[in-house]
Amino acid sequence: MNRLKILNGLLVMLLLSSGMAGCLNSNDDDMVIRIAFKIQDDYDDPTVDPQTLADFIADQSGYDVELYPIASDVAAIEALRFGHVDIAFLDGGAAWLAWQQHGLEAILADQKSDGSTYYTAQAWVLADSDIQTLEDLEGRDSCHTGWLKSAGMLMPMGYMINNGIVEVSGDAQDIDSLRTTIENHFGDATIPAKGDLYYGYSGAFRCMTEGVGDIAFAKTTSYEDHCEWNDWCLERSEYRPLDPVFGQVPSHPVMVNTEETSSEKIEAIVMAFMALNTEEGGAEILAGVLNTPGISQVNSEDHLGSYSSAVGSIPGIAAYFDEKYDE
Repeated sequence: MNRLKILNGLLVMLLLSSGMAGCLNSNDDDMVIRIAFKIQDDYDDPTVDPQTLADFIADQSGYDVELYPIASDVAAIEALRFGHVDIAFLDGGAAWLAWQQHGLEAILADQKSDGSTYYTAQAWVLADSDIQTLEDLEGRDSCHTGWLKSAGMLMPMGYMINNGIVEVSGDAQDIDSLRTTIENHFGDATIPAKGDLYYGYSGAFRCMTEGVGDIAFAKTTSYEDHCEWNDWCLERSEYRPLDPVFGQVPSHPVMVNTEETSSEKIEAIVMAFMALNTEEGGAEILAGVLNTPGISQVNSEDHLGSYSSAVGSIPGIAAYFDEKYDE
């Protein structure tokens, strides 16, 4: 009997100690910020070492900060989903997947050179063109920045599909249907590959300028961005942007799982990252580690909303992004 009592007592103590250990581990986790990051084996240039970011966030937040190595954006999303990390940096497409499919939220975003957290996709025509509306584009020759590029293809096509201006041709679950859709809606579509004369934003604008296409799918800032140094450009008065715009292409956001990371920790993360804009050493980390001039606080709807409305209408886009960001 005494032996049985002793065994029962030991069992109770074991269970209690296990529970306490679990609580202690949980408390330890609460005081650590884990950042998903694509990490190299070594850094010859210390200014690009993400450990400097981790140290800065630790100093500003009062939390311990750990870097969690990931090999792809899909790995970062999975780490967020299952609570292995608190935050991850994703590009616009991966962030859209994370938000729409898994309920992850954007809390911060890197800035463009002008301080904004997005650029706006818009079509351009020559000033004397008879094209006045998006409905006038059917059968006309188009200039795209490249295959599946955001402002040059995904945003305009998604916007026009979503608004009933363009009808999808082919399987709505197959990304290749987008090419068929473009070919059926426009006359001759210029969809250049990297290295081609008309590739990219400058290339699409030049394609339209030189009469290869009737319309260029680019950005609201295309003239200012590309015509100051290029002798193929015409005077500004000879171009006309076509309204409405297609929406905002987001910069890279910082994503979080609000079901796994507490509101207190999220607030500390936001404050610490915002300090990069003002505190000593922050500018060097922004430029070297994050490749941005600054960080802004955002929310998912404002940062990803118009992008989601357009891109979500592209046939097969979710499956395409799943494969792309798993590389």
